[in-house]
Amino acid sequence: MAKIEKTDAQWKAELTPEQYRVARKHGTERAFTGPHQDEKRPGIFKCVCCGKPLFATDAKFESGTGWPSFFQPLEPGAVAESEDRSFFMRRTEVHCPDCEAHLGHVFPDGPMPTGLRYCMNGVALDFEPAEAKDRE
Repeated sequence: MAKIEKTDAQWKAELTPEQYRVARKHGTERAFTGPHQDEKRPGIFKCVCCGKPLFATDAKFESGTGWPSFFQPLEPGAVAESEDRSFFMRRTEVHCPDCEAHLGHVFPDGPMPTGLRYCMNGVALDFEPAEAKDRE
């Protein structure tokens, strides 16, 4: 699939200020303030910028960190990763492979079966409940 490319002005017009700051400018929402922290209904979490399906509720777990956390993406290639050396740290950034929206980071301290914790910014995600998808 071709990359989704838009101007900065287009992204600003389509997103809320907080979505834009986090997803387009690599920001982070404050812990325990974003949406989807307590979302437990069956469904799919999608990129807020382009709608790409990223994670399923059945891979979500309570990490206690204040951000929605998942132990694996929806499928291989659903997310992309790159090295992040900001703030004098070395972390693995997670972003949307289609539009390059910043989603969060992945850490090697999650539950089995993967041992990974995809720590996502709630404002970078949209949620589609399974009931809504079933009606289509």
